[in-house]
Amino acid sequence: MSYVEMPGAKVPIRMWTDPATVEDVALRQLQNVATLPWIKGLAVMPDVHYGKGATVGSVIAMRDAVCPAAVGVDIGCGMSAVRTSLTANDLPGDLSRLRSKIEQAIPVGRGMHEEPVGPGDFHGLATAGWGEFWGRFDGVAEAVRFRQERAGKQMGTLGGGNHFVEVCLDTDGAVWLMLHSGSRNIGKELAEHHIGVAQRLPHNQGLVDRDLAVFIADTPQMAAYRNDLFWAQEYARHNRTLMMALLKDVVRKEFKKARPAFEAEISCHHNYVAEERYDGVDLLVTRKGAIRAGSGEYGIIPGSMGTGSYIVKGLGNELAFNSASHGAGRRMSRNAAKRRYSTRDLEEQTRGVECRKDSGVVDEIPGAYKSIDQVIDQQRDLVRVVAKLKQVVCVKG
Repeated sequence: MSYVEMPGAKVPIRMWTDPATVEDVALRQLQNVATLPWIKGLAVMPDVHYGKGATVGSVIAMRDAVCPAAVGVDIGCGMSAVRTSLTANDLPGDLSRLRSKIEQAIPVGRGMHEEPVGPGDFHGLATAGWGEFWGRFDGVAEAVRFRQERAGKQMGTLGGGNHFVEVCLDTDGAVWLMLHSGSRNIGKELAEHHIGVAQRLPHNQGLVDRDLAVFIADTPQMAAYRNDLFWAQEYARHNRTLMMALLKDVVRKEFKKARPAFEAEISCHHNYVAEERYDGVDLLVTRKGAIRAGSGEYGIIPGSMGTGSYIVKGLGNELAFNSASHGAGRRMSRNAAKRRYSTRDLEEQTRGVECRKDSGVVDEIPGAYKSIDQVIDQQRDLVRVVAKLKQVVCVKG
């Protein structure tokens, strides 16, 4: 489908989905965003749903302003994927050992490494900028600097919620490795600190929603947030790089005879801010549950833990600010999913996938998510499908 345009107070709201299918609370959030004095554009992806701070699946383009709650507390959350030389024929019938080895190598939930992990722990992994990156930690908000040791030990860890590590097969039978994670606790604490600062600023007192409090250009508060934001986005990127290195090590050891090789990694943020230029104007583009889909750029759009995912290439649609959806998108809240579904439902909906099937992940059941195939179909003018993947192992926190 192409987009549907809805009127907004300052800018039209371009939606790559049927507005009738969007929750009322999410529509109100979008209308509220469109009232901001600094807004220059608002695009809505087909995985749209209500979110804390701002609507998940929204792309908010502002001039000289940024809303920290719209970015969210998992700054830099995103995806990484890599195609391997292994095929379905190389995989054993019982994948429980492989799942166990992944869980041993990559701490999940609130877990962390006993000692910090870095590029030097992996042969051939690029180390450019690593020392400079950690050197900049002294410049982040003083309120969170005491978390440096914890941030170091959480680097290369998964977290919980909808984060995952997967082994997948594409339609040609090739094995892919894929993972989803962000900036862990340090990103959360930086975000919460700056959201609090923004909400106390005088220029934000008359907003229709206090979650839409912004920082504006040429102020010390904006400078401080941008510094911490971009550092946390880099943390998230390094986090995924190290997790993928750990995952590759597991695969090398488990499939030693097959001597697995790995293609270039695909990686993309989907909760972040980028400086981009449209119609000759420099804008700060916040993608809240959306990926960049510039012309020819690779992206990853995952479904739920039982339905599969897509590798895509962007088509560079500037009406969507060169963006696409970040996943299938929830169709019900976590609490609603827990009320509606049981562990038996989870077992049924994840049949054929080696994964957790206990009450702790019922809120991640495929039935709680929109159809990933429909979501992809609704953005055919935003991305081209390169590969369709189906997970055979899924590790959750």
